Amino acid sequence: MKGKQYTKELQRLQVGLCRLQDWVKYKGLRVIVVFEGRDAAGKGGTIKAITERVSPRVFRVVALPAPSDREKTQMYVQRYIPHFPAAGEIVIFDRSWYNRAGVEHVMGFCTEEQHSGFLRIVPFVERTMIEGGIILIKYWLEVGKEEQARRFGARVDDPLRQWKLSPMDIESWQRWDDYTRARDEMFLATDTPEAPWYIIRTDNKKKARLNCISHLLSLIPVDDVPREMIKLPKRSAKNRYNP
Repeated sequence: MKGKQYTKELQRLQVGLCRLQDWVKYKGLRVIVVFEGRDAAGKGGTIKAITERVSPRVFRVVALPAPSDREKTQMYVQRYIPHFPAAGEIVIFDRSWYNRAGVEHVMGFCTEEQHSGFLRIVPFVERTMIEGGIILIKYWLEVGKEEQARRFGARVDDPLRQWKLSPMDIESWQRWDDYTRARDEMFLATDTPEAPWYIIRTDNKKKARLNCISHLLSLIPVDDVPREMIKLPKRSAKNRYNP
């Protein structure tokens, strides 16, 4: 896809996101969008394309660090709940409670009992969220093995992107099949009619971003929000300041 074509289509979709923003505020909707996927699958770039033209007061991005010692003693989903949306908000989770089904499981940061218990309980938790009025949308970004290798290599050589390579990324690099198995187990247990997973292929980053935004807009129908026409008043000449 050529740059001009991509930019034109992205701007068109971003207008749709602005309309969605107005509709969510007007109707008092509460929306959660979860982004999960393999390392280097393009989550950050996709989230940036969604949020760069809208208000951060409506679209909030949550990217939590590793849990603290105190958080490790809490109920697992507890640290995510304070970030849930109020009326008129869309919260985007750049990784989410599904860490337990992915990195925590693969890297041995949780027990097998904790992992299986999470997969068993999370559909009920998400059903409760939806019954409470939250619109929950879950995206899995899937990059191919060769393309992931190319992107990791580019990060190694680029000082502006080396920060994206953590020791955990290097370790997970060796565990492609383990992550594939964990992904499939997660889908099997948590892809429900109420909260399905939507899979987006991201070998082509531009097309993936456009596909994601287009799909997101299709899930939340909007209408025009009534508003008064804005007319700028004349500036007062009183107490004029001439530096």
